[in-house]
Amino acid sequence: MTLPSQHRAELLRMQEARRHVQRQLDIIDRQINRRMTALIPQLRPRQSGYRCGRAPDASAFLERYRSQLAALTAERQPEIDALTRKLARQDFAIDRFLERHGGCPDGRAA
Repeated sequence: MTLPSQHRAELLRMQEARRHVQRQLDIIDRQINRRMTALIPQLRPRQSGYRCGRAPDASAFLERYRSQLAALTAERQPEIDALTRKLARQDFAIDRFLERHGGCPDGRAA
């Protein structure tokens, strides 16, 4: 049994809205990654080569990287949280819709 065309159209609309929110989350993730990539040269130590016979401290670089990443993520956290909650609500609504109408995402009977 397949979903009637009206139900199928509603399901497709709900799934497209969910994909849109997921794309928004992906865009935010890419923006954060792009900003971090641009910041990497600034996070590296300023001296070139070894100073006083010691290798550059890799853990210091990682610490600076993590702190910058946390700061950039914190800036966008309210937006990320709101979109994540919206995505969860949409998933729940799609699941409920499929339960009520006895269909599954690809149109076959459950």
